[in-house]
Amino acid sequence: MSEGSTRVEAGTLLVATPLLLDPNFDHTVVLMLDVDENGALGVVLNRPSTVSVTEILPEWAGLGIGPDMLFAGGPVGTDSALAVASLPDGIDEPVGFRRLYDDVGIVDLDTPTEVVGPALSGLRIFAGYAGWGEQQLIDEIRTGSWYVVPSAPGDVFGTDPGGLWMRVLRRQPGELAWVSTRPMDPTLN
Repeated sequence: MSEGSTRVEAGTLLVATPLLLDPNFDHTVVLMLDVDENGALGVVLNRPSTVSVTEILPEWAGLGIGPDMLFAGGPVGTDSALAVASLPDGIDEPVGFRRLYDDVGIVDLDTPTEVVGPALSGLRIFAGYAGWGEQQLIDEIRTGSWYVVPSAPGDVFGTDPGGLWMRVLRRQPGELAWVSTRPMDPTLN
């Protein structure tokens, strides 16, 4: 799936533009996990919930980096959990881990933590995900709803998810860096 010269693939970030009016995605940064001809799937990186991982999946508590909270991954499948994790350099993929790009992958939460946990260098658990049907994401990008940018180390497991939208835009070249200074309420501009 691509838009012009911008390619959307696993590891790419979608950053909500001011034109995106869906409140589910206001000021969000979405990590793309799977993209193919049938559609796309990702998780919102900057929406920690008020529910701790301990409350929902106590065996996985303490394995994450940053806030030990369940993250709102998106409006689809909010009654299920999805875990994104990373491996240190040179570590073979443990049972229950499926690499998606670089050192980042998905962890099967049914895998015993003692099997997969020691191999992980980062873990974040999401309730729900963001999903797009065939052609839907391409259309949203074409209408200006999303900026498509590369991810950087620290985006997925950063300790300040609330500032991620601004940080991702600020490091982009040209006009995108200016967008990072846009106030949440445009009438204040």
